[in-house]
Formats: sequence, structure tokens, C-alpha cells
Amino acid sequence: MRPKKTRWIKCVPGERCFKPLCKPLNKVEGVYLSLDEFEAVRLACLEELKQIDAAKLMKISRPTFSRILTSAQKKIADGLVNIKSIRIEGGCCKVGGRNIK
Repeated sequence: MRPKKTRWIKCVPGERCFKPLCKPLNKVEGVYLSLDEFEAVRLACLEELKQIDAAKLMKISRPTFSRILTSAQKKIADGLVNIKSIRIEGGCCKVGGRNIK
């Protein structure tokens, strides 16, 4: 398996864990969202960029961006539907860059 290409993100999120209030923390399962998945959701859903434009900002291909976004959306849906915590951590990312929106 070849190494992953570095993905560029705007910034590291301030809050890195979101948990449901209806369950005690020791009884909550979790899903892990990587920093590049978090950035893909931010660019596609919050900034409403087209995938090709978001992929350019992250310095990856459009198909790679699509795979990252799909993975992130599935994890977020799992966390919301199945009442799990969502943790944001990890990934092969670098912060900053001139072209990051």
C-alpha cells in the first residue's frame, strides 16, 4: 500500500470531541473522524464548495476528496443515529497554506 499524500487543512478544530448528553460517558461508544475528514465536511457542507474546488484547496484529487467526504458523512451519521461520541483526531494533514479558504 502506498503512503497517503499529505492533505492541507485550514486549522485544527478547537473542540475535538462531541458526546451525547443522554448517556454516561463510560457507556458511550465512539466514532473517530480524522482531521482531513473534518476539513472535507467543512469545505463541502459549510463553505458549500464544489468537490473539485475543495480538493484543490486540500491539494488532493477530486476522487480522493469524494472518498474522504463519503467516509466522514458515514461516520457522522453513525454517531448521530446510534448515539455515539464523535472524536476528531489523526490523519496525514498539514495546517495552513496560502490557498486555504
